[in-house]
Amino acid sequence: RSNPYQASLLQDSVRRYLQLPADQTVLILHAKVAQKSYGNEKRFFCPPPCVYLSGPGWKLKQEQIKARGLGEAGFRVCGYMGLDSMGSSLMETQKLSFEEQPDAKGFSCAKALYISDTDKRKHFRLVLKLFFSNGQEIGTFHSKLIKVISKPSQKKQSLKNTDLCISSGSKVSLFNRLRSQTVSTRYLSVEGGAFIASARQWAAFTLHLADERCPRSEFPLREGYIRYGSVVQLVCTASGVTLPPLIIRKVMKQYAMLDVDEPISQLHKCAFQFQGSDRMYLCLSTDKVIQFQASPCPKEPNRELLNDGSCWTIISTETVEYTFSESLACVREPVSPVPLIAALQLTGGGDVAMLEVQGEYFHAHLKVWFGDVEAETMYRSPKSLVCVVPDVSAFGSDWRWLRYPITVPLLLIRDDGLIYSSSFTFTYTPEQSCIPGQQVLSDVPQDSDKLLDSIHQEFTRTNFHLFMQT
Repeated sequence: RSNPYQASLLQDSVRRYLQLPADQTVLILHAKVAQKSYGNEKRFFCPPPCVYLSGPGWKLKQEQIKARGLGEAGFRVCGYMGLDSMGSSLMETQKLSFEEQPDAKGFSCAKALYISDTDKRKHFRLVLKLFFSNGQEIGTFHSKLIKVISKPSQKKQSLKNTDLCISSGSKVSLFNRLRSQTVSTRYLSVEGGAFIASARQWAAFTLHLADERCPRSEFPLREGYIRYGSVVQLVCTASGVTLPPLIIRKVMKQYAMLDVDEPISQLHKCAFQFQGSDRMYLCLSTDKVIQFQASPCPKEPNRELLNDGSCWTIISTETVEYTFSESLACVREPVSPVPLIAALQLTGGGDVAMLEVQGEYFHAHLKVWFGDVEAETMYRSPKSLVCVVPDVSAFGSDWRWLRYPITVPLLLIRDDGLIYSSSFTFTYTPEQSCIPGQQVLSDVPQDSDKLLDSIHQEFTRTNFHLFMQT
C-alpha cells in the first residue's frame, strides 16, 4: 500500500475527482472481420476503423498545456493507426487528424488500412498511438481481435462455424455500394435522431431477433443466430434510435430471395423489408434513407426485384473503450496500458473478504480503490488483480446507524495518481434487526460501542453483496 502521507494526498485528489470527474475516453469502433488483399489490389477495411475522443478531461488537459505557453498548436490531438505487426515505425501507419463534432467529440477514421496476402495470420489487432501536437505521447490503445477472411462465403453457412455467423444482440454495420464502386460507399448512420446514409461516418447497430408471433407493440427479443426470413430490429448503439420491425432477406443478383432460410454470414448482401408492408424495403437515396417498393417477379414468385440502394452489405462490429483521468496527477508517462475491467468475483466475508478484479492490461503499479478508500492490492497477472475489501466503517463515522446499502464506485489508480474509472460499483448491504425509523433508546449502555462493533463484525462477515453494473 502507499505510505500514509502519499495516501492522504492521493485520497484528497480522488475525492475531488469523484465530485467532478474529468475523464478522457478513447473509443475505437471497427469491423469484426477483415477481407485480405491479394497482389497489388488493396482491399481497405470496410467500414473503416473509427476513433472518438470524448469527456471533459480532454479540454482540461489542453488548457493545462496552453497555460504553459506552448501556443494553440501544442495541444491538438493527433494519432497513428496500424496493424499490430507493423512495428514502431510511424511511416507504416495511417495518420489520423481529429475534427471536433457538434457534440464536442473528436472524430477520425483510418480509411486506407488493409492486410496483404503476405501476412499469414488468421487474427490481428489494430494499434492506435495518440499524441499531443507538441510531441507529448498520450498512450497506445489496441482494438479487439479481428478475424481475417479471404472473401465472403457463398456457401450455405453452418452454425458450427460461429465465427462467421451473426447472433441476436450482436452489433453490426450496414453499407451500400452503388454499382460495386468503392467511391460510392455509403454507411447507414444516425444524425439528429434520423437515419441517414453517410459517406464519412458509420454507426454500430444492435441487431435483435424478434418473436414474430407477438404483437408489434410488444416486440419481445429472442436469443439465437440470425437467419434469413427472420424478423429483426436495428437499434443504434449510440443514440438508441430504432427502425420499425424488418424482415431480413438474402440478396442474389439484385433479387430479394423470399424462400431462403439459412444463417446470415459476414459480408453477405441482404435487404430489409418492412414487416407488414407491400414489398417496401429500406433504401438509400444519396444521403437520405427512404422506402423502396420492390417489383414482383411473375415467373418466380419467391423473388422480388430491388434497386441498388436497397442492397446492403452486413458485417459484425466491435467496440472497445478506454477511460482515464490525468487531471489531478502530474503524469509524465503515457497513460497506457489502460486497464479494462471485465468481471468481479467476491470470496469470503467480513475481515477476510477478497475481491478478484478480472480483465485486461493489468500491471503491478495499479491499486484498487473503493470510492476514496484504497484497498490492499496484489497483482496476480495481466488479467487479474486481487484486493482486500475495505471495512464499511472506512466510508464514514455514521456507519453504525445506516439502514440502507452503501454503493461505492470501483477505480483503478496508478502509482503516479492517474485514475482509471470503470462502470463497476461495489455495494455493502448490512442486515440489521432494527426497523428503519425506529427510535433509539435514551438509556444506551456505556459499552454500546463494543456491542455495536461486535454486531457489525458479525453481519459484515456474512452479508457482503456484490453488484456489477455495466
